[in-house]
Amino acid sequence: MDVSRRGFLKISGAVLATSGLGVSLKPVSAHAQPLKVMYAKETTTVCPYCSVGCSIIVSMRNGKVVNTEGDPDSPISRGSLCTKGGSIYQMAVNDNRLSKPLYRAPNTAEWKEISWEEAIEKIAVNIKKSRDKSFKFKNDKGETVNRTDGIASVGSAAMDNEECWLYQKFLRGLGLVYIEHQARI
Repeated sequence: MDVSRRGFLKISGAVLATSGLGVSLKPVSAHAQPLKVMYAKETTTVCPYCSVGCSIIVSMRNGKVVNTEGDPDSPISRGSLCTKGGSIYQMAVNDNRLSKPLYRAPNTAEWKEISWEEAIEKIAVNIKKSRDKSFKFKNDKGETVNRTDGIASVGSAAMDNEECWLYQKFLRGLGLVYIEHQARI
């Protein structure tokens, strides 16, 4: 049997039409779904991922994020977002995101939930111990340097300029010299 593509489509259409398994040609009434952002308060913010500064509209209802999207009024991105910025909704709304600090004691395999106060205290103790152990007042030439070589920092692109400035002041105050930023890596 030699059937062309056109012939095959004609036969297939005829079989579907006569068998009752085909698509109904009756008009269907369509109903618009309510918008996710209906009755939500919209606030603009800046994407935290890189230094481009794309503007994002965050829609909130009852204190919860219901939608995020690019801001078309932004002169920087004109409503466009990269894949990371486009998925920023998951930063706020994600059941798998940790909301409490976890601690794993040395030589153990399990993590346990601790309070924020305990976590901050452990971090502070470890920073102080490491800083005291590696702090140098003078270099090999006898020049005053007041620095620590035992701690390094890799910053975050999720910080705005003011947070970066404050974080930099904090690190320099500790005596850190090995300071890097994620946006440069």
